Amino acid sequence: MRRAWGAARGPDEWALTVVCAVSRASARAPDSVSGLSAPDVAALVTAALLVGFAKTALGGVGLISVALFASVLPARQSTGALLVLLLVGDVIAVLVYRRHADWPALLRLVRSVVVGVVVGVAFLAAAGDETVRRTIGMVLLLLVGVHLLRRHVPRPVVRGYTPSSQGSSSHPSRRRTVPPRVFGALAGFTTMVANAGGPVMSLYLLAARLDKLAFLGTSAWFFLVVNAFKVPLSVALGLVDRDTLLLDAALVPAVLVGAGLGLLVVQRIPQVLFEQAVLVLTVLAAINLMR
Repeated sequence: MRRAWGAARGPDEWALTVVCAVSRASARAPDSVSGLSAPDVAALVTAALLVGFAKTALGGVGLISVALFASVLPARQSTGALLVLLLVGDVIAVLVYRRHADWPALLRLVRSVVVGVVVGVAFLAAAGDETVRRTIGMVLLLLVGVHLLRRHVPRPVVRGYTPSSQGSSSHPSRRRTVPPRVFGALAGFTTMVANAGGPVMSLYLLAARLDKLAFLGTSAWFFLVVNAFKVPLSVALGLVDRDTLLLDAALVPAVLVGAGLGLLVVQRIPQVLFEQAVLVLTVLAAINLMR
């Protein structure tokens, strides 16, 4: 009996589906990278691979993509170019994890995320390219700091959110609480300015004590909606144009390959060592952006 679309699939099956799509996606890839050096092209392809990998496996890898794009392209253009690739990855992630979203956790962020995005739009409209570049570097370092802080201090509880696993016996008032609006505003601003809202969102989801699948599903829906919301704003700011789309069309196959690889290794990778490597590379890339 043939399985219906949307039925549960294993990571290996999803990986095969995604990687097989590469040939169709790359069949008419435009020659839009002729003005870039070989190292620049290699950096952008690597960043696109990591975009796909981050969406289906470890989100922290996405910080390296932000840094690589900003090191090759003008900072403002890098924000727009990366946004389109992130949307491709978001679609894949939602297809895989869409049934596992925790909607109450998402709805608590709506208003504050909008505020953060609007503030980010105002910043991008007023800031020059060098300021945006340095801001991306500072945001990356800040988020690495947040990640390290999260690993070495007791995990905060999101105020007003008590997952069923905690039960009625839990006492949030006795724990450190962080209002969801703080997470939402910071996630909205960092994702608009630097496409770097992933670590903030990860902190919120961990604080909400979601299990692995709920974490992945909620994150997938959040970034699909937020990144789609950012597209018209980015077009109005001149961050996304015809050249940006042509470059992205050439890089989409790399996103697909990265997503497939992520699905293959998500249950096998030694996460602690991998996260340490990601943090080191991200810090080095952020320092390079701030020079």
